[in-house]
Amino acid sequence: MAGDAPTRVGGGAAELVLMWGGFPPLGAGAGWLLASAAGWLADLPWVPLRGLFEALSRLPQPQVSIGAAVLGALAGLLLAGAGTAERLTVTVDRERVALSRDGKQRETPRHQVRIVLVDGGDLVLLDGDGGELLRERSELDRDRLRAAFRTHGWPWAEEDPHRAAYRLWVPELPGLPAGADALLRARERAIERERRDDARELRRELGRLGVVVRDEERRQYWRLTGRAVLPTAGQPTEPQPDRR
Repeated sequence: MAGDAPTRVGGGAAELVLMWGGFPPLGAGAGWLLASAAGWLADLPWVPLRGLFEALSRLPQPQVSIGAAVLGALAGLLLAGAGTAERLTVTVDRERVALSRDGKQRETPRHQVRIVLVDGGDLVLLDGDGGELLRERSELDRDRLRAAFRTHGWPWAEEDPHRAAYRLWVPELPGLPAGADALLRARERAIERERRDDARELRRELGRLGVVVRDEERRQYWRLTGRAVLPTAGQPTEPQPDRR
């Protein structure tokens, strides 16, 4: 029956050809040029690492340029390998969606998902309470993702139906569940220090409290899901310091 075979959405062969066929030669060329021009670069007062270029200029040619080209090619291979591992692959069928990246795979069953959408550069799966089952950075083509999910009967949305509910996070802003403000503070520090894994884990912790977070220009916006538990009247949202 049509639509039963899984649909796979990935970066495609052209992307692999670009990385593996382009990065190593570019690295080799850059290494050769830098080594060949080492003497000239060492005479420029504004060039960083002038001592390194001075040392290279004293080494015999063309051996040093060949060595630099080989190192540049190896760097290009490493970059291509890292880029290949970072590629996201989405596989969809009627029962589940599987996301693979960097050798790791996560699956989400269809019955848990109410809405699928692309929010900015993220693939997002929402549950029936409005919570995020998954938010994954994606460079995949939106049209291909839309076609893949719709082919298998998944509910696709062109935009976030909860977009108007988001509020800019400000420290000690009321209306958050207990503990959420502290998590948002910690996540702000993780974002500032570019600790992506920490920010991702803190997003999951906020999700357990019923708080969904989205980032715009390093600022955090939040909204509540249907399972959020707010403090009762007169109860502080965060523990207050002992003032004795």
